[in-house]
Amino acid sequence: MTFKKLVTFAILGMSPSAEAFWRMECRGNTGVARIDPIVDFGKISGHAHTVQGSSGFGMSATYDDLANGDCTSCAVKQDKSAYWTPSMYFLDSDTGEYSPVPQVGGMLAYYLLRGDNVTAFPPGFQMVAGSNYRRDYTVGDPYSPDPPQSSWASLKQTGQSDLEQRAIGFNCLNYQAAAEASLFRHYMPNKTFTDANCPDGLRLELMFPSCWNGELDSETHKTHVAYPDLVGNGDCPSTHTQRLVTLFFETIWDTNAAQFQGKSGSFVMSNGDRTGYGYHGDFMTGWDESFLQEAIDTCTNPSGEISDCGLFTSNGPLLSDTEQGECKFDMPLVLAAENAIAKILTQLPGGVQIQDGPESATPPSGSTDQVTSLSSEVSSATSVSTSSTSSTSSTSTPIPSSSSELQSGGAFLENPISSSTVAASTPDFGAQDFPPTTTSFSSTSTSIVPATTSAPQVTSEPGVSYEVVSTQTITSAGGLVEEIVWMQPVVYVTEDTVTTVTIPGPAPQKVKKARDHVVQHRHNHGRRGH
Repeated sequence: MTFKKLVTFAILGMSPSAEAFWRMECRGNTGVARIDPIVDFGKISGHAHTVQGSSGFGMSATYDDLANGDCTSCAVKQDKSAYWTPSMYFLDSDTGEYSPVPQVGGMLAYYLLRGDNVTAFPPGFQMVAGSNYRRDYTVGDPYSPDPPQSSWASLKQTGQSDLEQRAIGFNCLNYQAAAEASLFRHYMPNKTFTDANCPDGLRLELMFPSCWNGELDSETHKTHVAYPDLVGNGDCPSTHTQRLVTLFFETIWDTNAAQFQGKSGSFVMSNGDRTGYGYHGDFMTGWDESFLQEAIDTCTNPSGEISDCGLFTSNGPLLSDTEQGECKFDMPLVLAAENAIAKILTQLPGGVQIQDGPESATPPSGSTDQVTSLSSEVSSATSVSTSSTSSTSSTSTPIPSSSSELQSGGAFLENPISSSTVAASTPDFGAQDFPPTTTSFSSTSTSIVPATTSAPQVTSEPGVSYEVVSTQTITSAGGLVEEIVWMQPVVYVTEDTVTTVTIPGPAPQKVKKARDHVVQHRHNHGRRGH
């Protein structure tokens, strides 16, 4: 992707309810791994996530862990929250191999201050948006734009399941054409469509519920919150009358990277979803509640820039892009050998199978239990810092050091393109056409932790060479767990007995490293009625 100097345009008009917000920049990720302390607390998650926020993130992370993290990958150092979504991969239909798709510019987490008496997230609050196993769209025709919001109630499309499906967006990015509205398309377009129409990648969007019943969590991690009847705006249900900050996640994936051009295949999320209907995200607050409430009450500049909030800057300085990119969580030893961003993978992390629906997906049987059968002492007491491999583990692309060089992001473009224009230019609306799945997973595999390959960063541009760093965990018949750390020119094997031996290392090999280039979340202020 090529950065172009931006020209300032007039900001599209917004209603008062959409004016107050700020855009939290989380330019680095803290790691990519099968960890989800909300849904899979204390154990290996079923699929990989790309994580932003506090370095205190982990399999058993709590509010205190996040708040006491040493660093954050977000620009405001007081934001020790954790934000995570499934990672994206490309499945090559010719080879049956997977490659991680580079994430561009990290994540933007919008804090939209909508409704009356907006309340800060209290300590311990967490929630999930979206449905991991959904593989069908049940709110009308997914390949047509949404009906006017004024008709949703008469169409009986204001149930929580309906609103949840409309809270997901897959924005086709072409910076030389009129921008699509946020939450315009509710499924992931196929590669034929993205190759022809999305030269600057796909922007995945997720709106979180903002109506609250006062509980910190719920059994489903969703029912303690609810969407207002227009997804991002409107009235809250009588059961959830308190209004929280409206969170809106944006992540850009470089689906047009050089390594995918000219290849046949499909993009798939780490949970085995090629439809996009199962896209989801998680949030755990790490804010000091009083500090966040003060930000809600005072950071109301319509620019949405965190640099325009005196509370953030006076308690700063704001973290640089480099500082954000350096923040990493400690990788649990039980996951150290599973490199979720290796250049080439023979299967999705965790052996997740692709399930295209329309029936709901099912979890892979036995895969998580296999890995978590390792000693609880290892999984809870021992970890490997991901900071030592930050040059190879981060999929976020370097960005300008000054946020003023980035185009101001803005959820909800107002009348960006007409429905008739879409219908005329893209008759199939980017409809999916899935090839047969070419990979399979066996729950009877005897491997407790899969072997890893080298971990070069995937890049769409040539760059300088560097040495590969990867790790492998081996469990002997007697239950002894050994961690092998591969480096150049030697390998150090550290056992539980703290005995160190040296063995010949693998032959040096050259890999590509992404060259710094400037990226941007290009979209104007305004809204599309949400």
